[in-house]
Amino acid sequence: MNQRWRLIALWLLPIGVALILGWQILGGGQSESLKSTTGTTVAPRNTAVARMSYGRFLDYIESGRVTNVDIYEGGRNAVVEAVDPELDNRVQRLRVDLPGLAPELINTLKEEGISFDIHPAKTSPPALGVLGNLLFPLLLIGGLIFLARRSSSMPGGPGQAMQFGKTKARFAMEAETGVKFDDVAGVTEAKQDLQEVVTFLKQPERFTSVGARIPKGVLLVGPPGTGKTLLAKAIAGEAGVPFFSLSGSEFVEMFVGVGASRVRDLFKRAKENSPCLIFIDEIDAVGRQRGAGIGGGNDEREQTLNQLLTEMDGFEGNSGIIIIAATNRPDVLDSALMRPGRFDRQVSVDAPDIKGRLSILKVHSRNKKLAEELSLESIARRTPGFTGADLANLLNEAAILTARRRKSSITITEIDDAVDRIIAGMEGQPLTDGKSKRLIAYHEVGHALIGTLVKDHDPVQKVTVIPRGQAKGLTWFSPDDDQALISRAQLKARIMGALGGRAAEDVVFGRAEVTTGAGGDIQQVASMARQMVTRFGMSDLGPVSLEGDSQEVFLGRDLMNRSDISDSITNKIDQKVREMVKDCYTDTYEIVKRNRNAMDKLVNILIEKETMEGEEFCKILSEFTSIPEKERTVHSLN
Repeated sequence: MNQRWRLIALWLLPIGVALILGWQILGGGQSESLKSTTGTTVAPRNTAVARMSYGRFLDYIESGRVTNVDIYEGGRNAVVEAVDPELDNRVQRLRVDLPGLAPELINTLKEEGISFDIHPAKTSPPALGVLGNLLFPLLLIGGLIFLARRSSSMPGGPGQAMQFGKTKARFAMEAETGVKFDDVAGVTEAKQDLQEVVTFLKQPERFTSVGARIPKGVLLVGPPGTGKTLLAKAIAGEAGVPFFSLSGSEFVEMFVGVGASRVRDLFKRAKENSPCLIFIDEIDAVGRQRGAGIGGGNDEREQTLNQLLTEMDGFEGNSGIIIIAATNRPDVLDSALMRPGRFDRQVSVDAPDIKGRLSILKVHSRNKKLAEELSLESIARRTPGFTGADLANLLNEAAILTARRRKSSITITEIDDAVDRIIAGMEGQPLTDGKSKRLIAYHEVGHALIGTLVKDHDPVQKVTVIPRGQAKGLTWFSPDDDQALISRAQLKARIMGALGGRAAEDVVFGRAEVTTGAGGDIQQVASMARQMVTRFGMSDLGPVSLEGDSQEVFLGRDLMNRSDISDSITNKIDQKVREMVKDCYTDTYEIVKRNRNAMDKLVNILIEKETMEGEEFCKILSEFTSIPEKERTVHSLN
């Protein structure tokens, strides 16, 4: 409230001064009555009762009727006392507009013996005149100062325009992020490396006694959502030293030299508060390889990077300053930034395995109300490939579904629906068209049939004809473990599983009635088969990498993608890819054709129930044919 009144007073003060000055200058000269030389009080100009023309005034002088004249405003007007014979020679006051204070008029008044007086115009004091001339500049300067002070109190306001070269890093003497290392799970190796940095800051003598020196920089590398920024928050919460945090994009501006100036200002402030930590998120925004600009378009960014390289490890040392940076694009970073002495450690933060997912779920389920029969281990098995951010979002979506369904705790049903929604999208309205629904059912049962009968394929988890996202139906497969290595047999099994939908349409409806529903499956098949030939060496062409050595334009090496593969090898690659896909499709077609009766029954049940679990699917299929036993991996979560 006091601040508001101060702002109002600051605006009203110049307005009041302007009004007072205007009143003094314009109205002060007419505030007093005008007096003649005879001592008779004469009314001011605006109180004269009648007007008289200048010519008539001259006639009155010649006829001797004028008795007194008071001249005002430098001879521009006068108040005349004249005798009017028509009014029994009574004296009448008249106002006359004069052409100016002419010498002829003064001489005439003297010759006629008429009493006259010249009243000089009332002038303002010199100080008021000077102040009046300075009023507008003062008001303008005061307004600018007011706007600058007001904007500087607002983060990011126009008042910051004078501080382009200052760093935008958030600073805290002791960062209260609310995150500790106990709150970060699933990245055990990364935590261990970063805990050493924190220990070095708290107990440096433990390392210096054996000749160890503190690392200058730690680079966190990993896919999005794996917890790089969360680890930085944990370091800030654990270290207990001054902490600077900013994004790489905050260095870059449209003005030349601003980025380098901000880097200098950041390290200047860091030296004043050392030992301290600096966290730069998404450092690839400023740390990309130099020489990538076409026509010098990236020169400003390169100047910023050069200044950063100098500050991290240049002629002057920055002892006591540890830089932690995060990126998911390490391939585009400049090699000078990655070398030891700048970033001494590169910590890989990858997607967690089943143990990591279980520990992450334990952290994020602390404030969630789970049903007693719900096992976090089952959720961890259900979510291979999920990152920490994905698992946090999974439990949040499940909690939202629980509240929407008015349940008191989260059950496995909400978990399954949340997984389906995250992977495939929102659930759509069930199909009502009988022909389309049956065709989609055959397509999805074809996928599930091949996935169940081919030994090396992942087991079927669920089949549904309820649309989700862009898909009209879905078949879910869940691997039993986190597969870091995939065999040739598994890749061929996945190709056959992807072709199962098209093969089912071909067997049931004929080649002329196959639909576009297998478009995404065929793209996936082509990608897997080409990688088997060109990347993994799983064809008759031998164990040779046949991928084209392509480079991106922004790296500045080439303006176009180039390939070191000859035309003859390219033709052979295309031939091997077609042969591989053709052989897989032939085997898939035969399996579907042999199990047509089982597929018909499964389709009828799926159309009626719309969703079928993997166990039920396998049980019904086992009534018609033997199902190969799939290898199961035993996990130990202790």
